[in-house]
Amino acid sequence: MVKTPSPCLNPSAQGTPSYDVVIIGCGVSGANIARRLSAYRLRVAVVEKAADVSFGTSKANSGIIHGGFHHPKKYLKSRLEIQGNWMFDRLHQELGFPFKRCGIIVAALHEDEMKAVEHLYWQGRENGALGLELCSRERLLSLEPQLSPEVVGGLYAPAGGIIEPYRFVFALVESALTNGVHLYTNWKVVDAHWNTEKKEWRLVNQEGGSLSARFVVNAAGLYADEVSRLFGAEEYIITPRKGEYFLLDRLTPVRPERVVFPVPSALSKGMLVIPTVEGTVLVGPTADPALSKEDVATTAEHLDIILEAGKRLVPGLNRNDVITTFAGLRPVLGEDFYIEPSTKVPSLIHVAGIQSPGLTASPAIGEYVKDLLKAAGLELTEKPDWNPCLPPRPQARNLSPYEWDDLVQNDPAWGHLVCRCETVTEAEIVEAIRQGHTTLDGIKYFTRAQMGRCQGAFCTYKIIKILMRETGMSYEEITKHGETSQILRGAL
Repeated sequence: MVKTPSPCLNPSAQGTPSYDVVIIGCGVSGANIARRLSAYRLRVAVVEKAADVSFGTSKANSGIIHGGFHHPKKYLKSRLEIQGNWMFDRLHQELGFPFKRCGIIVAALHEDEMKAVEHLYWQGRENGALGLELCSRERLLSLEPQLSPEVVGGLYAPAGGIIEPYRFVFALVESALTNGVHLYTNWKVVDAHWNTEKKEWRLVNQEGGSLSARFVVNAAGLYADEVSRLFGAEEYIITPRKGEYFLLDRLTPVRPERVVFPVPSALSKGMLVIPTVEGTVLVGPTADPALSKEDVATTAEHLDIILEAGKRLVPGLNRNDVITTFAGLRPVLGEDFYIEPSTKVPSLIHVAGIQSPGLTASPAIGEYVKDLLKAAGLELTEKPDWNPCLPPRPQARNLSPYEWDDLVQNDPAWGHLVCRCETVTEAEIVEAIRQGHTTLDGIKYFTRAQMGRCQGAFCTYKIIKILMRETGMSYEEITKHGETSQILRGAL
């Protein structure tokens, strides 16, 4: 177990190593499962191999709450997508993460694409998607004036929305920890043994540390296949599929109000134009097989393809508005989610192959796995004092001058602006660190510092100095995202 300056992320050294449920992987699926289980009188832990939560698949995706029309009803992922979509309003009220139900448009640019649009409409209706509308050209342009004038019609799904996926995960984890769940970061499971007499698993990490668990949930994302093999459970192969993105500055004059999809192909939903919930614009993703589960490189060739695809939907997109590029990896395992108890070993639940619409479905995945655990024999007794809500957390960029001034009067750190692009203060950086986010990326995802037009050129050194002051770490110990991603080395 890695010690952090905050007691929030990892349990104390006196914490028991014996749990009712251990969840492997703290992306959006693991975090939802942990929070759901935190409502019951259970000893629950999450182990995450990275330095912070949401550092795998969950940190780099489109951030879309899907509308429930892209996949047929026969798939588990379609049913969980519909259920998960309905759950986001309540989760937003309870946890306060950025979320907007802005709606989704599928734009047909040729008459022969309208047959596919009609198929999506009836498929969505059969799935139970709410409010779907088949649109004429005029209706679609009235909903989204930034669309290409060549559009001939399309589909409108008002229940679609956008969130910041990493801040959703952070909020879920904070809620789970508040309600008694333990989190171990930098904790990679390298071995697992079943004790028949005690009827529990013993999990061993890379440093020889161990935990025991009556039940284990394998939510390891891209590495779920490797974790399954450690347990001697089912043999399957997760293949990474890469998606590359452009991110456009929030000052771009052609930001759409709604998520704009093309008509999908058999392989993917296509390359989209996405207004992010914090005001920037995403264009992408590609859908290409990756050779490695760590390959998140971007290429000029693919990014040219993305921009041209985006401009077919929104012609005003301009390369001069691009502030960064990035790539994420989808964990592909067949056509559907694989969420089932192991039939080869006891007390192990697989949560694998969670690609799109996994983010949308994730709250429903938490419910589904809770029910699987109950069916497997886990006793569920509700906690009378379970608190589903997090306290509101002020952000300087959303405050009125009077509200901001009140905070400065109580804490001068609110008056020290660290990130000018995203209006992030020293007080917010300190709060991120005290919540246990001690890498530059962890602070970036928690506060948005380094996410603006300059991409950290002006604020990174200030954040490093605050990290050193608050944690006692030297500059050589500070990393971008853990492990060997050091920022500074040697004499300064």
